[in-house]
Amino acid sequence: MMLTRHLRRALSDLAPRQDPVANRTLKLLERKKVTTLDIGILKRKQKPITMVTAYDYPSAVHVDLAGFDVLLIGDSVGMVELGMDTTIPVTLDDIIYHSKAVCRGAKRPLLVADMPFDSCEGHRFEALKNAQRLLKEGGVDCVKIEGGVERAETIKTLVDGGIAVMGHVGLRPQAISVLGGFRAQGRTAKQAEQIIEDALAVQKAGAFAVVVECVPSVVAKALTEILDIPTIGIGSGQHTSGQVLVFHDLLGMLQHPHHAQHVPKFCKKYADVGERIRQGLEAYREDVEHARFPNDDYSPYKMSKDEQAKLAALVDTKYAKQADEAEEVFVSEVSKVY
Repeated sequence: MMLTRHLRRALSDLAPRQDPVANRTLKLLERKKVTTLDIGILKRKQKPITMVTAYDYPSAVHVDLAGFDVLLIGDSVGMVELGMDTTIPVTLDDIIYHSKAVCRGAKRPLLVADMPFDSCEGHRFEALKNAQRLLKEGGVDCVKIEGGVERAETIKTLVDGGIAVMGHVGLRPQAISVLGGFRAQGRTAKQAEQIIEDALAVQKAGAFAVVVECVPSVVAKALTEILDIPTIGIGSGQHTSGQVLVFHDLLGMLQHPHHAQHVPKFCKKYADVGERIRQGLEAYREDVEHARFPNDDYSPYKMSKDEQAKLAALVDTKYAKQADEAEEVFVSEVSKVY
């Protein structure tokens, strides 16, 4: 709240000048907190739901100010920020850690955290305890669970326990061992029927919305028409109640070959932030190497001439011999190596 308060105060100073960016941002700051009820209302009003996946405080601040409805702290953090090849190694503690950071930066979006791989196994009340940790320690509003019919009982347990749940059908990254990799799902009528049955089971269990990942557009369209709850598409065409993409992917942030292998082909790149970051870092490195930074403009802390004279005398009388001895030791050690 402190960040929001400071931003509102700073931007209000600009408002009288009719600054369009300041006015637009002020409007966003005044928006009320998004709830699961709001998400349902957006579907009924046929207004597309906007959702993005992010994992840290700076990203959350950007998402907040951009006016998104939903922010997901996804287990994709393993691949995007931790350099893993899949989401499987991500732990509940990882999600809690990143959720805490996101919650400090984003106040208005509905905050959803992934239940990572193995956090829904065992007795269904174990899943309830894990979800409770995400809300109590992570600070999120609700959780997302991958799976359909086989997860319905778990979802119902969480909802009965007072925790809102978003479902996830179609491609389920936590199940790639069974699915044979990151592959599109629902390409046959039989497969599509199973996805529909999964989504209906999730809805019946009490989920307030469901992510539909990597299915043909026609399947996503059928799901959206059949279900009462909103569908959030990712790689599933335009006929869903809303869309979600990963922050780093849509902004073109990561240029490293490792990450390039995992950027999905359905993701539109809205900016080339990664290239700008690389250029900035290279410019800084070159300035340091050529003694162009820092110059006087970036050396703001001064000492009076009198104090400078005192310091020079102190160095000459007290530290000169010590510096000479250190130099002799350094030269001796270097000569041994070279």
